[in-house]
Amino acid sequence: MIWFVVAALGVLPALFSRRLATAAWPHQHPRAALALWLAVGVSAGVGAISLGLIAAVAPLAAAFPHGMHALTHQLLDGQGLTGLGPLHVAALTWSAGLLAWLLWHTGRVTARTLAERRRQRTLIDLLAVHSADHDAYVLPDDAPVAYCVSGRVVLSRGTIDLLTEQELAAVLAHERAHARGRHDLLRLPFVAIGLAFPRLKPAREAVEALLEMLADDHARRPHGDRVLAGAIVQMISPAASPGMGFADGVVVQRVERLLTGLGKGSRLIPLAAYTASVLLTSGPVAVAVAPILCSARVLDCEGQRTIVVVGCPPPHVQRPVLAQSSATSSR
Repeated sequence: MIWFVVAALGVLPALFSRRLATAAWPHQHPRAALALWLAVGVSAGVGAISLGLIAAVAPLAAAFPHGMHALTHQLLDGQGLTGLGPLHVAALTWSAGLLAWLLWHTGRVTARTLAERRRQRTLIDLLAVHSADHDAYVLPDDAPVAYCVSGRVVLSRGTIDLLTEQELAAVLAHERAHARGRHDLLRLPFVAIGLAFPRLKPAREAVEALLEMLADDHARRPHGDRVLAGAIVQMISPAASPGMGFADGVVVQRVERLLTGLGKGSRLIPLAAYTASVLLTSGPVAVAVAPILCSARVLDCEGQRTIVVVGCPPPHVQRPVLAQSSATSSR
């Protein structure tokens, strides 16, 4: 029962993801909020899969690790799902289906991202010119553009003409923070979750906003809040990007955060967020790792070492034989 409760507690925080997405404190501490979002995602995914496995192997053993150990032996010995009823098979199917669903969408998003990255690299190689002054690739486009792809920072000619030197330096620092932090990789699992479960789309949007704010924090320190805010406003202004304006709510949040100093809050909040992240992941991860540890055995018998976990003896070992062998060796 304790295993089921631990796995269920891992899923519980995901039910309140909308509250986390609309909370104000993540804007003050984006790094800590990102750690918490990652913990919520890992604990929910591992916990949901583990719930089905725990229910499935319940008839095979009282403890979940022993049940998984027994099920593994049955499958390897060709006994199939012996001992499992229809509901237990359904629970096992749930876990396998959920794992396959998540892996499918993760692979799909990864393949699509890699294809888009290759396309962007090809366009940069064909159209962009490397600027030694800015250490960036410049596209011959009048529209203001700034982004990074595969570690390359890309600007448009329109961006260089529009911004002052200070504003341009702040934008470059922002994009280099994305490149150094590999924020594209942090986005991937949340994009996949948003596709797999559309109701969790706010989580993806919240993470993308936090990544932008985290890059803002790297740029604001050397260049100043107002300089970076001015650059953001310039690049999304109607004159620079007709039809866009302040339609993007994330942009409004970023500018407001820079101008009002919302990025500076209590140090206790990040500590609480990091602590919660560790606690959230520890339970479901322990549930997932326990069957692996149970399958490992250490027996020191006539120079042959095998790993044994106390409380999970291999089913084929008979204690009288071991006792007899021990008595023989002592003589």
